[in-house]
Amino acid sequence: MAIIPLQILQIQEQGTHILIEVTLYETNHLMVLDTGASKTVFDKNQLEKIHTDQFQLESTDTLSTGLGTNNMESFLIHIPLFKIHDWKIKNYRAAVLDLSSINYAYEQMNLRPVIGVIGGDILAPYGAVIDYKKKTLKLLKRKLKLKEPFMNMQT
Repeated sequence: MAIIPLQILQIQEQGTHILIEVTLYETNHLMVLDTGASKTVFDKNQLEKIHTDQFQLESTDTLSTGLGTNNMESFLIHIPLFKIHDWKIKNYRAAVLDLSSINYAYEQMNLRPVIGVIGGDILAPYGAVIDYKKKTLKLLKRKLKLKEPFMNMQT
């Protein structure tokens, strides 16, 4: 099990944001840890600004929902090695969206930009446990072996 340090920010009226340092293309970045996000996503603008020569975006016909819209253009990215502290995933495929609204808000508060949001596709299968008192995230090194899939919310 990996024990990963967290930064917990109190952001005026917006509440609490959990930030975590990650390594992407051998460079350290901040990401928001979001237990309500179904997928991990990376910011298209930050990727293009920092790592433009190290990846290629794949177009997708899928329109993403969330962040106040239900028709945001999305892309896919292949990441050879994605590390969170001493925890890692090899050959990780993730979504890429325009997260400029998040980074604009962070800029207004004089905070570093984030390269993305860590969501449930990492948190759930790796048994994430957030300890607010110790400011840590625990992740299993291997995926959980679940006998039943997570609950399906279809009606």
